[in-house]
Amino acid sequence: MKRVAVDIGGTFTDCFLVWNDQYIQSKALTTHHNLSLGFREALASACATLNIEVEDALSQVDSVRYATTLGTNALIEHKGPRVGLLVSAGYESIVPISRGRGYGEGLDSRAQQDLPAANRPDALVPIPMIAAVRERLDAVGNVLMPLDEDDLREKIRGLVGRGAQAFVVSLVNSVTNPVHERRVEEILLEEYPEHMLGAMPVVLSHKVAGRKGEYVRTSSAIIDAFLHDVMYHGLSSLELNLRESHYSKPMLVIHNSGGMAQLNSTDSLQTIHSGPVAGVSASEHLAEQAELGNVICTDMGGTSFDIGLVVGGGVKHYDFNPVIERWLVSVPMIHLVTLGAGGGSIVRYDRMHKTVQVGPTSAGSDPGPACYDRGGLEPTVTDSDLLLGYLAADKYAGGHIKLKTARAKMAIEEKLCDDLGVSVIEAAKMIKRRVDANMANGIFEELRSRGYDPRTFTMMAYGGNGPLHACGIANVLGIKRILVPPFCSVFSAVGAGNMHQLHIHERSLFMYVYDSNSRKLFSDYEKFNTIAAELEAAGTEDLLRQGMRKEDIKHRLEVDMRYGNQLVQTTVVVPGSRLNNMDEVMALIRQFSLDYGHRFGKGSEAPEAGIRINTVRSASYVEIETVKFDDLRPKTKGKSKPKPTGSVKCHFVGIAEPLETAVYEIADLEVGQTIAAPAVVISPTTTYLVEPEWRLEIGENGAAWFLRGVDVLGAGVKEKTVAKKVSVA
Repeated sequence: MKRVAVDIGGTFTDCFLVWNDQYIQSKALTTHHNLSLGFREALASACATLNIEVEDALSQVDSVRYATTLGTNALIEHKGPRVGLLVSAGYESIVPISRGRGYGEGLDSRAQQDLPAANRPDALVPIPMIAAVRERLDAVGNVLMPLDEDDLREKIRGLVGRGAQAFVVSLVNSVTNPVHERRVEEILLEEYPEHMLGAMPVVLSHKVAGRKGEYVRTSSAIIDAFLHDVMYHGLSSLELNLRESHYSKPMLVIHNSGGMAQLNSTDSLQTIHSGPVAGVSASEHLAEQAELGNVICTDMGGTSFDIGLVVGGGVKHYDFNPVIERWLVSVPMIHLVTLGAGGGSIVRYDRMHKTVQVGPTSAGSDPGPACYDRGGLEPTVTDSDLLLGYLAADKYAGGHIKLKTARAKMAIEEKLCDDLGVSVIEAAKMIKRRVDANMANGIFEELRSRGYDPRTFTMMAYGGNGPLHACGIANVLGIKRILVPPFCSVFSAVGAGNMHQLHIHERSLFMYVYDSNSRKLFSDYEKFNTIAAELEAAGTEDLLRQGMRKEDIKHRLEVDMRYGNQLVQTTVVVPGSRLNNMDEVMALIRQFSLDYGHRFGKGSEAPEAGIRINTVRSASYVEIETVKFDDLRPKTKGKSKPKPTGSVKCHFVGIAEPLETAVYEIADLEVGQTIAAPAVVISPTTTYLVEPEWRLEIGENGAAWFLRGVDVLGAGVKEKTVAKKVSVA
């Protein structure tokens, strides 16, 4: 197996190269003006380890996988074309009204508590760019009013006259019958063929989102159209760069659904948050192979801190109506919580609470933290870590970035110390305490809102800063087991290299599995199976178009079920992917009741209200060869104690005086060796900080375990303390 995977973050571009039995990781600073430059630099560094040229490597690899933040950045910066929106007459205000709550979506919990003061996001489609089309379908797709084509042509010309550069067509009930949306597309191309205005993208809402819900389906299509140009040109230029470097195969793009596809089978909306999603997928893969049980995934990079959840050795949590930036959309996406807490997060004085505030703004890679000496003047988390003694100034990022302690000290002293009335070291401790508590609170809220106890989870710490802050986060939560996975600093890139090709298709419907009024079970098996077959056929077509073999394609059929008119839905996998008799219907109902009771408490089930299916979803995928890390457990018997290469004085939260701290090089450590606290372990891509009361055990395949008062996997240990949400003053 020969494979290249890359994850481009806000600060670093991570590369993971698989070359037969060799796994090579490398990093480079992200080049925002031209992402291919940072990608090529990272790949060249990896190729240098193998003593081969980039062109030779690209000519031999089976695939290049790419996780990108292009779409995320474009949304934040509002860089996109002027979009024209065509909706059914009477629905012109559906986007401006945004269900009457759009001004609160995408805000943090504190801002949502003061909605009268909240500001609406700047509209991606202003009101003058919305036009109504005279047509109407009923809920099951019957045509009530034919499409008025003359009126449509007039509305299209009006939008073009107002500067439309892309079109979104979102008509009522088009998911049940897309005939009118398709005809609108034909007329658009008749009125303005490519030789007149160029290739203006036309996005049909039923192709982007297959579920009902006019606002979320429309907003999904709008974001897809808004990102089309930047994604198409950005990824196409990268693919052209690969072609010039002798890579002849299609480039694969990571999707936020947990799969990947070729560029020609990827919607721009599917690439949002694809980097962090790749990390969650890698965690799922690793948890299943190593039988870790419940895992909380934490990715602390230079810009953000991403939280994901893997339960029971491989069960992923999806958001079927996620909020992207400030807009609610209707696409299946692996559930993530993202906090503005990374190594480059800028620290400011909080005048109201007379303490420090960390993030969400980041110094990024240019200029970066003050200690990078690239022109940054604001204090960051990395600056405080350097002053506390955790980072080796001359060995940071493998020695490629020389850190300047004086710059870090000056930034914290000038921006914080006078207002706080404390020394530089005390200010740095406050920064570490605050950022660790912010991340711990994010994890706590995520787990408790889903009914989980943090102490029953293994925390997986990765990203460039994950092993540096892992112990501090776990201290707040009461977690005693932390796994630093192999290649932790590029773990999302590892996940990109491990993904299967996958497509998800879904359709809304109104179907009673049990009708409480008539007291009858669902019996129209042909209708249900026809829908399932059509969704599977769409997924099969996607994969065949990408060169997959039909016999390798697998399908997983899911349904979203709920009791009566409840808003809460539960996703259930349909055994056998079909319903053929009453026994199979009863089995589906039993599984739904079990899942619902487990989620909301036994006895909360309400079959007397009726049981409905609202969405049918098919995941079509092809499994491919993956990187394997089977045994990650350290073997401590008979291992000698490692010898440190030196020592440094480090300052720790809650301890007044600095502690003499041993320093180790990761290359000098052997599997099974134990590092006692306090200690700093330096690697070319990250730093492991062993805080007081912890120990670090070196595991197989480059993994490492932070353990606190437990055996290797914490079996049989009863925790007496309870994690609490922490407020730091």
